[in-house]
Parts: sequence; C-alpha cells; structure tokens
Amino acid sequence: MTPVLHDPPDEGAAVAAEGIRSAAAEPGTTDVVVRPDALRGLVSELLTACGVPAGDAALLADTLVVAELWGHASHGVLRLPWYAARLASGAMATVTEVETVTDTGGVVVLDGHDGIGQVVTRRAVDLGVERARRHGIAGVAVRNSGHFGTAAYFTRLAAEEGCVAILVTNASPAMAPWGGRRKSIGTNPWSIAAPAGRHGVVVMDLANTAVARGKVYLAAERGTDIPEGWAADADGNETTDPTAALAGLILPMAGPKGYVISFMMDVLAGVLTGSAFGAQVAGPYDPDRRSGAGHLLIVIDVAAMSGEAEFASRMEDLVDQTRSGELAPWADEILVPGELEDRSRHAKERDGIRLAATTWASLTALAAESGTPLPPALPTPPHDPSQEVHP
Repeated sequence: MTPVLHDPPDEGAAVAAEGIRSAAAEPGTTDVVVRPDALRGLVSELLTACGVPAGDAALLADTLVVAELWGHASHGVLRLPWYAARLASGAMATVTEVETVTDTGGVVVLDGHDGIGQVVTRRAVDLGVERARRHGIAGVAVRNSGHFGTAAYFTRLAAEEGCVAILVTNASPAMAPWGGRRKSIGTNPWSIAAPAGRHGVVVMDLANTAVARGKVYLAAERGTDIPEGWAADADGNETTDPTAALAGLILPMAGPKGYVISFMMDVLAGVLTGSAFGAQVAGPYDPDRRSGAGHLLIVIDVAAMSGEAEFASRMEDLVDQTRSGELAPWADEILVPGELEDRSRHAKERDGIRLAATTWASLTALAAESGTPLPPALPTPPHDPSQEVHP
C-alpha cells in the first residue's frame, strides 16, 4: 500500500465519530425493528419539525427509508441527525429553492442554493426526463447542492420512465490521490440505470473507494470491525477499526483505477457544473459548512434510439444470458446489478427494517425534542449480516 500522511480529520467527521463511539459504548442497548411506512412517517414528521416543507420532508424521508429497504443502512436513517444538525445551523436550507442558471433546451444548469440535495436532484430528474423526451438526450448540471443519499434512487426514477440515466456527484475528501500523501479526493459516487422489460430495472450505484464512507459509520454504530482493504488509519496503516478509519481515510477501489475514476467524476460533477470540487466539498456529517456538492445527470430516451419494445426485448436477453452463465464453484447463482437490492426490499417490506440501537437512540432524541411520537417497534429477531448489501 502506498504510504500516506493525513491532514487532521474533518472536524464534523471527528465529532460524528466520537458521538458514535460514545453511543456504541452504552450498555444494554438492542436493535429495533420498525415497519417501513411507520419509519417514513416518523422521519417525515421530524423533518417538518425542523422547518422542512411537508412535500420535501416526505421525499427526503422516502430516500432514507428506501436505502434501508435496499440493505444500505449506511445511507439510511442514521444520516437524519446529520441533516437535522445542518438544517439547524443553516449550512443546509430548510426551504429548497432551485434556480435555472442556463437553459439551452437539451442542456440545463441548476443552482440548488445549498438546499436539500435529494430535493434538488429530484427536480433535476424530472427536468431531465422531460427534456430527453423532447430532444432524445438531455444533460442537467447541478451546482451548490447537498448530499443526496443513494444515487440509484434517482437513476431508477428515470429508468422507470423509459430512459437510461447516468448520475455522478462529488463528495468531501476521503482518499489520497494515488502516490499522494494527503487526502484530497472524494468517493464521488455514480450510478447508471436502465429499464429491463420483464426484469424491471437494472442499476449500478457505486463509490470509487473500496467502500462508501457511510458503511464505515454504520460499522462504528454497530460496534463491529470493517473488512481488511477498506480503510487506513491516521498513520497510513490499514485498519479494521471503523473509528480509526474515520480519523484516517478510505482506500480507493482497484488501486489507481479507483483514484482516476474518482478524479474524473469530480471533473464532471464539480468543475464542469460550476460547483465546489476537491477539498472545497463538505460532507453531510459536517454540521456547519455548506456542502457545495455538484451533480451531473445525463438522461437518454430509449424511444429516441430504438423502439421501446425492441429495447426491452434486448435487455431481457442480456439479463437472461448473464444469469444462465456457468457458475463458479463458490457461487449459488448469478445476479444482475440491482437484484440484491430488490430482494432485500421485498424481505424488509414484509419483515420490517432493523435499525441499529444507536440509530434508534438518535431518532428517539430528535422525537423527544420535537414532541413527535415514536412508532411501535416489532419483535427483534437475531441479527442476520447477510441482509446488509455490501459493495
């Protein structure tokens, strides 16, 4: 591994990590299982208590709960206290106002004015689909937005409307450039989704690091180690301790390949859009700094290139061919992108969403502050790590 020397950890990340360490150390806490609709209602009410308009609160709540349903608890409701702190400080606006800066028909530039990233991005998707249907392909650039959660939430929306969508975003520094000694590159996630006929939607959503930083926060919440190869500590040594990793950095996926992809995603999402880039971007765990996150959305109308029925048939053939391939000795089956999340959602809609004890404690504290009643908890079965979707 290339040796690294870090700047002091981001103040917001350090505070969040310390809070997680303290909460995880409390004895006698257990996980809680909640019905998805009840959790949506709770999160939405907590956000409206923070001053967020009802419609925007419902959207943000849905993005967090859907992440839980997909098995991505790292991008789920554990982030709500971070958003609440940012709303309280003014780093993120409670009322999101999206301004059109440039509009040439097929290309639009939006300014989110430090609003809620999910709200800004949903408006970009709606506009992107409408313009793609008019022009065949559309590009929507977003500047001065915020963290939007899971990119797949938004590309799936476009795919369900008969479009192929590509969405990239930038993020606060999490890894060092290959050969470098200080972190300056974000995880800079991206997603591609496409309609797939009878198979629904196929979708890819990944960060360019070995793991999304939120999964390290989740491990810290649960008091569990992280796998080798995910992160390094503040001295540049690989670590399996999530709190040490949060004080250090996340390692790139596939060595230098992960670094160069992440760099170019910042070109698209940050530099090209006119938003913040590199070390200028602040993460959602920082309570006081404006995010400055940028996004670039490209939407292609399938009907502009081929008949929708023909495209669906070809996608079905691709999925069927892929699934029917010869299995490796260690594998039980072959899956296509997005299938694990679909299965997880089906199971959790039936059985409920399991929240870490520290996450539930944070929600309980927010509910007490606003006088919001908590939903009833379900019986808690033994924890099954296989229900969490990992990279």
